[in-house]
Amino acid sequence: MSVTFTGPPPRSRNTKHALIATELADRPGEWAIVQRLASIARASSAAQAIRSGRLAAYPDGAFEAVARSVVEQGRVEHRVYARFVGAEQ
Repeated sequence: MSVTFTGPPPRSRNTKHALIATELADRPGEWAIVQRLASIARASSAAQAIRSGRLAAYPDGAFEAVARSVVEQGRVEHRVYARFVGAEQ
């Protein structure tokens, strides 16, 4: 095994969360499914991270998010729904 030393990684704003946040901001007030996760606990944690601004892509108070378990065609999905509400609600 070998490693390659190259210096610090680039500072990228094109993370998956930055792209999701941009899409939500383009359609303010509209709910969107932003993630489908393996458990409601993981979905709830992700929704909380979005609501609280714990992730840099979602400034505190600018986004709403909820987690829901949805049954469709006999299959359960654990979804994170989010929407952009602006800097102030």
